[in-house]
Amino acid sequence: MSNLRLINETSGTNVSSVSLTDVFSADFDIYKIEQTDYTPLSASSQSIMRLINASGSAISSSDYNYASLFQPSYSSFVNDKSTSSTFIMDGLYNDQNDTVGGGAVYYLFNPFSSTTYTFGIGQHSQFNTGSGFFARKDIGVLKSTASMTGVQFISTGSANITTNIRVFGLRVDS
Repeated sequence: MSNLRLINETSGTNVSSVSLTDVFSADFDIYKIEQTDYTPLSASSQSIMRLINASGSAISSSDYNYASLFQPSYSSFVNDKSTSSTFIMDGLYNDQNDTVGGGAVYYLFNPFSSTTYTFGIGQHSQFNTGSGFFARKDIGVLKSTASMTGVQFISTGSANITTNIRVFGLRVDS
């Protein structure tokens, strides 16, 4: 029997970032994170995900690797990758409120463990009224064995954002 438990639900309105601290613990090895209703308030923007350590600081050093496949319905697919990134995964994107109806789901593996790397996978899809449907698949890793206790979503653009984030713990109970 599997068990999915809602740990935290947070909304950010007119903010440059949303941080969820103290959501990872020894209770779960796998976490599901949902991001919805991402809206920049004045300019194009994309969210990125960083992990937060036990001291409450977001890891912004170049200790992440990630790979992403951008899959638009209106043009060729695009690969993106980095072996020295400052974030673990890309997030939702919005082009001055022209992108509507999207959502993202991410899974993080072993973020609380201090003996293994934290891995993540994610996917999201959205609709841009000017171009059409697009999706993205992501994979990432934090190349550090420190215990992570939270997650942060940051707007990469100059605009503040509005977004909703829910974090679930996932495990199999026997």
